[in-house]
Formats: sequence, structure tokens, C-alpha cells
Amino acid sequence: MLTMYIVLDGLDFGAGIIFLFVAKNEKDKEGIIKSIGPFWDGNEVWLIAGGGVMFAVFPTLYASAFSGLYLPLMLVLWMLIFRGIGLELRHLVDNKLWKQVWGAAFGLSSLMLALLFGIALGNIVRGVNLGGVENGILAYNPVYFFTPLWSNDFSPLNNHPGVIDWFTIILGAIAVISLTIHGANWVIFKTNLSIAIRLKKISFQLSVALVLMMIISFIAWLIVKPNAFDNFIVNPIFWLAPVAVFVGLVGMLRVNSYKKDITAFLFSSLFIIGSFVSTLLALFPVFIPSTNDIVPDLTIYNTAATQYGMSVALGWWIPAIILVGGYFYNLHRTFRGKLDDVEYH
Repeated sequence: MLTMYIVLDGLDFGAGIIFLFVAKNEKDKEGIIKSIGPFWDGNEVWLIAGGGVMFAVFPTLYASAFSGLYLPLMLVLWMLIFRGIGLELRHLVDNKLWKQVWGAAFGLSSLMLALLFGIALGNIVRGVNLGGVENGILAYNPVYFFTPLWSNDFSPLNNHPGVIDWFTIILGAIAVISLTIHGANWVIFKTNLSIAIRLKKISFQLSVALVLMMIISFIAWLIVKPNAFDNFIVNPIFWLAPVAVFVGLVGMLRVNSYKKDITAFLFSSLFIIGSFVSTLLALFPVFIPSTNDIVPDLTIYNTAATQYGMSVALGWWIPAIILVGGYFYNLHRTFRGKLDDVEYH
């Protein structure tokens, strides 16, 4: 469900970044908003539902993550609010300054959301100081932690790392680049805007930058987690996910050669799915690694609800996911094709 959120709402973030930096005239800005207009609020359902399922199935993980990452999650909440009101208020007054203010709110919040979610993933990969261990003594319950926004040395190798360090910034930058490409491919797919050729050029250039950032991230990952690829050695089938990343990346680099506009979007979707799944497989079965030697990692086993609770959750989840799947199928079927002539309001 979180993977679906990254793919679907990720294109909204990317469209917002394109809106902020590429669209110069009102027609292009309106076209970008129209491309996500019928979908963006529905896409956020995956985040809310994913959080609800986490609360039902992995309550200890939910409590730990939401308390320890309280500061960045508050930033995420504010950015989600500003993105929504930016989209909704921009059309209410036909005034240049009014549209600039709320357009900037939409674009900047989209950029910050992409960056913050990438940084959040970096925190999960790097690990946190579970239990707040200091000099071998626990400051609080072993499943809890508190992470400041940054530490003095800005290093992920610190026993008390901050939310932002050089490693999480690298993953945040990769998230911004990836979702910008993804959003550009979506805008190309759903509109006939005059900036389509320019967006293809930007998408290619960013894909080249993404290759370089991926190489840097692999080196950084091995510095932070020397055993990062152990799971892939033990379970060779896991390599299917990195292969998907490679195929998606190659496909993104060939954006200028496709006759069908949907092709590049499918490749960027494959890249995002492969990247997120590869990260989870590298950590499996760990959810949140511990950076100290006293408190064990939070895993799928020690954070799970009881068997009864999980069985009840599964019973409710099945009809819910069928309803959500049916809704999204009908939504995308209704708004298939180009959306240049579809009014957002």
C-alpha cells in the first residue's frame, strides 16, 4: 500500500515540482494541474490507509515510528495541508498575485514532500538509537526513540544521529530527482502541453543525474551498512527487484525514443517500485534497525499484533482493498486519455 502511495502520489509531487520550476505561462500551469486534478486527493488515500493498516497489524512499529520521527512527520503534515489548499485556493480568485502565492504553496510543498519522504526512508535504512541508549543506559522504553532534526557532526555513523545527515540527504535528493522525472512523464502522458518536448529533455537530463546519484548512494549505503547486500546473497530471488530498478532506469534514459507517451511513465513507475522494494528486501525482516548494541532491531516479528488481531485485520482488509481497487480502476477509466479539456473545478 505504501508502494502504491509512492507511485501514485509521487507523480503528484513530481507534477508540483514541474509546476514550480518549468511551467512559465498560465496555460502550462493549468495543464499540469488538470493532469493531476481528478486523482491527487484520491492518491493520498493510500498513505492514510497504509498508516491505518500499520496501526492494526504492527502497532508497536506505528507507536515507535510516529513518536520518534514526530518532528519530520509534523513537517510532512503541514506540507500535505499546504499542497491541498494551494491546489484548491488557486482558482478561487482571478488575480495574478493570488495565483502566484498559492501556486508557490503547491510547488514548494510538493518539493518538500518528495525530499522529506526520501529523508524518512534514509532514516529507516540507517537506523535509530532505540531506547535512547547513553553510556550503556536506556533513557526510555526499548521500542521508543527520539531523533533530533540533525546532530552536531551531521554524520549517519553517530550513535545519536539526526533526521538529516549526509546519508539521508543523498536519499532525499534521489527521491526528488526520481519523482520529478515521474511527474514529468505523467504530464507528458496526460496532456498535450507545449512544454512536452522540453519535459522530455529535462527527464533525460535528470535520468543521467539519477544514475550518478544511485552510484553515490550505493557507496554511501555500504559505508553506513556494510552488510547491506547479505539478504540478496542468501536469497538470490531478491535480485529481481534490483533488476527492475536497472530496467526502469534504462527505460527512463530512452524517453526521447518512445512513440507512446505512456511508455516513459511505466518505466519510471517500475524504477520507483523496484527501488522501494529493493530497500525493504535489504532490510528484511527488520523494520527499524537499532544503532546501539543493547536494544534489538524492530522487526516484523517483535512489532506484530496478536494472531487474533491480525486475522481480524485481514478479514476487513480484503473487502476494503477490493473497494479501493475498484474505485481507482473506475477513476482512471473515466479520466483516461488526455486531460487538456477537463476542467479541474
